[in-house]
Amino acid sequence: MFRKVLVANRGEIAVRLIRALRELNISPVAVYSDVDRKAPHVTMADEAVHIGPPDSRESYLNIARVVEAAKRSGAEAVHPGYGFLSENADFAQACVDAGLVFIGPSAESIRRLGSKTAARELARESGVPTVPGAAGAVSSVEEALEVAERVGYPVLLKAAAGGGGKGMRLVHSASEIASALRDASDEAERAFHDSRVYIEKAVVRPRHVEIQVLGDQHGNLIHLGERECSLQRRHQKVIEECPSPLMRLHPELRDRMGEAALRVARAAGYYNAGTVEFLVDANLDFYFLEMNTRLQVEHPVTEWVTGLDLVHQQLRIAAGKPLDIRQEDVHWRGSSLECRIYAEDPENNFLPSPGKITRLERPAGPGVREDSGVYLGWTIPMEYDPLLAKLSVHAPTRDLAIARMRTALEEYSLDGVKTTIAFFRGILEDPVFQAGELHTGFLDEHFARRPKVSCPEDVEEIAALVGALDWARHASGPKAAKETVSNWKRAGRAGELR
Repeated sequence: MFRKVLVANRGEIAVRLIRALRELNISPVAVYSDVDRKAPHVTMADEAVHIGPPDSRESYLNIARVVEAAKRSGAEAVHPGYGFLSENADFAQACVDAGLVFIGPSAESIRRLGSKTAARELARESGVPTVPGAAGAVSSVEEALEVAERVGYPVLLKAAAGGGGKGMRLVHSASEIASALRDASDEAERAFHDSRVYIEKAVVRPRHVEIQVLGDQHGNLIHLGERECSLQRRHQKVIEECPSPLMRLHPELRDRMGEAALRVARAAGYYNAGTVEFLVDANLDFYFLEMNTRLQVEHPVTEWVTGLDLVHQQLRIAAGKPLDIRQEDVHWRGSSLECRIYAEDPENNFLPSPGKITRLERPAGPGVREDSGVYLGWTIPMEYDPLLAKLSVHAPTRDLAIARMRTALEEYSLDGVKTTIAFFRGILEDPVFQAGELHTGFLDEHFARRPKVSCPEDVEEIAALVGALDWARHASGPKAAKETVSNWKRAGRAGELR
């Protein structure tokens, strides 16, 4: 096993990784930008290396600086977490070239699966069904129109090189194609520095179900079952659960989807932890979406139900050890839910809510877990994803898990910024959610069931931006306010978390 590992990330996932490293008697090294000098992950690590200014392109996304930090600290390996450089093949290769172990798949596997169009082709070659659409990225409005007419409206325009809802547009008619293609391409370029867009048939009211896989460097590959990730807004997951309510009714579906996920992973020569994502329609037909070549944000629900620590498994695999569990040893016990606690205002179009945490009371008790990256008095930076914590629970049944999560959310108090805590309480009280009748459009229907006074989206955004500017001006002066405008336009969380 390793002696020292650098964590190339920040926030709650950096804290999660540091704790796992300590459990295995591995010395953790943190990296930080200017605004993260007093962040929890920095104070928890054995040592920390400064890597640049707040702009993530000059710090957490700067390959040369992260690799140099690892070498300078004497780390033997680098764990990228999720987001930032976690699915960057050039970063994985740079680590190897510098004599470091990249705790993830090979750079070659990341490249093969990093392009959605290439991954779709790999899935088709492996006999795994894909959503009908273009074989590759479309190069013109005329080509986009031809594909859309062939597969039938509605269609989805999607960024070829990324996810998280960035570069994605739903199109219902030919008259919308030109503007949607332009907007999707521009957004994809900003988020991923790759403007390529492809088109696929929009599956109506699908479930979003993903399969967790684990593979070692000796050819062993298993799956750990599914996670239900259908509750999304702007194509970002907000509540995840394991197992999926669908599998309780159709347990044979897990076997079919698990085997399909393993076929994709084998075709890519995959090892370490990864997730294969599918859409499932009302007829229980499933379609490959993409493979995420990293640890997922929602991995705790799989850990609760299987009893396996996925970060420990990642470290063992990266150290060259064979899997210590076979497929027949994997069992799913009870039910687990996870809520992502964001510094966002659900009543104001989920816009970021920066500021200082003035009160913090965390839930605790049997079957309750909080993965957090904040503390009382911490000022939430505008520059990064506003994920504060992940609250997950486990119970013998789904009904009990929902009840346990409701209690945990009631016990969770966080003041000074707007959060999604109350929003989750409302979802858990929704009888449609309680019945497990989930699909990717659930939240739109949930909000439609609620009485709500709304205002135009542009008014909401202007109001929130004015508040952010006022905060930045008082916190750090005019320069910070100017940078806030730039960050607001550029980021929107940059599709880091999926």
